[in-house]
Amino acid sequence: MFNRNRFLRRVAAIASISLVAGCSLLSDGSPDNKGPIIVGTTSAPSTLDPAGAYDGSWELYRNIYQTLLAYPNGATTPQPDAAQSCSFTDSTSRTYRCTLREGLKFADGAPLTAEAVQHSIDRIRTINAPSGPAGLLGSLDRIQTSGDREIVFHLNKPDATFPFVLATPAMSIVDPDDYPANSLRKDNKVFGSGPYKIKSYDEGKQVTLVANKNYKGFAKLQNDAVTIRYFQNSSSMVKALRAKQIDVTYRGLAADDILALQQHGSSDLELIDGAGVDISYLVFNPKDPWAGRPAVRKAIAQIVNRSAIAHKVYKDTVDPLYSMVPTGLTGHTTGFFDDYGNPSVPKARKILTDAGITQPVPLTFWYTTDRYGSETALMFQELKRQLEASGLFTITIKGRPWKTYVVGYQKGEYPVFGRGWFPDFPDADNFIAPFVGEHNALGTPYPSKEITDKLLPHSRAESDRAQTVKDMEQAQQILVNDARLIPLWQGRQYIAASEDISGGEQSLDPSTIMMMWTLHRKTSW
Repeated sequence: MFNRNRFLRRVAAIASISLVAGCSLLSDGSPDNKGPIIVGTTSAPSTLDPAGAYDGSWELYRNIYQTLLAYPNGATTPQPDAAQSCSFTDSTSRTYRCTLREGLKFADGAPLTAEAVQHSIDRIRTINAPSGPAGLLGSLDRIQTSGDREIVFHLNKPDATFPFVLATPAMSIVDPDDYPANSLRKDNKVFGSGPYKIKSYDEGKQVTLVANKNYKGFAKLQNDAVTIRYFQNSSSMVKALRAKQIDVTYRGLAADDILALQQHGSSDLELIDGAGVDISYLVFNPKDPWAGRPAVRKAIAQIVNRSAIAHKVYKDTVDPLYSMVPTGLTGHTTGFFDDYGNPSVPKARKILTDAGITQPVPLTFWYTTDRYGSETALMFQELKRQLEASGLFTITIKGRPWKTYVVGYQKGEYPVFGRGWFPDFPDADNFIAPFVGEHNALGTPYPSKEITDKLLPHSRAESDRAQTVKDMEQAQQILVNDARLIPLWQGRQYIAASEDISGGEQSLDPSTIMMMWTLHRKTSW
């Protein structure tokens, strides 16, 4: 039904964009004198509908949508954003209550109520998009609302990580009038309540954000507007930075470009090197006649030289990783190094011969051609070189763009394929739970009842996450024993910025998602 009031609100909202873009929200000398801050990245969103994305689209969502909880600068645990307060109301971590801030509105002026929160989260499960985040809500039974501001989440089992789930951009709050309960939006329009609203969007090329005057949350905008430009590769992005066509780069800097910025520093550019928790790993298809054999997987685990990959391909801008849980998170182990030690062809040969495999094993390795950075193809060439040099394998390498690549691994087409993982939230649970079970983030069933039925439930009943170390260590050892997933490296976060840009150091939340509102021009303050 046509909603006349909504229509008028939108006309006013559209008309006001030019005023927002042309008039500073700050004092004289504000960033608007030089136009919006322009951020470059190689990670373009796959969709603007939060119910349809479990990928780098979250980068944009964090800035245009709002979640009940999020991470203010310096926080490592979720804090209220759209919510005024949230807490478990029982001792078993099964009932979680949130109260919304008063007077919340979407960017077009429509009220944001408890009903909108329920609608936003329920539709994720109802739509259950193949590339969507429904898997994050496995512990949610039902949602109950009371009035306009009270939301109660009833869980089907204890889950102390549920607040972390609510803080992911997947749980972005959308307007029920604009987002169907049973299907995804396809018109590239956004009605959110985050710090920014979209002024213009050119899919795959750029999006321009302007301050949302209706926003109520913890973010304190240090700029009036941000334009995000999407690049195909690092070299073109850095070229644009050096030419002052963009102000900041984030996500996708190649090792050679990082090295050049480090070694040949320029007085008008700054490189920020921060800790990261993103990981790269191999996935083995258990239905493949070769990849499905444990001996084959373990022989590969015995040969792979992570240090060579980190040094030769990534120029030491990443670190070797020996567990699916990265360094820096509570519960991290070095299980693959503890069990396999240094790379050894004789040990790998024995693993295969003991299993009756005496001929070179033929395998096809797949990678995505337009995600995880331009070194991905080089890394797979290095893996091929290492494995074939052993005389134990013959490797064929194939690649596809991300959108068709995802479809391929969900259909089980790949014997071995590469994936990267940027965490949903900074907890060891999120580097184990998404990859196991019949329905997981990889589209490749990985039944492991010890993990899914015992270790994860036991750890999620513990609100003090420091007390989950034993469970997480046991789960990681099971992953090592199965070798269904082989970790390769752990990344670091690099931001390159023009000398007049500040706020980059504060811009990353614990999931390494960029909060654009911290950026500002030094000359303006």
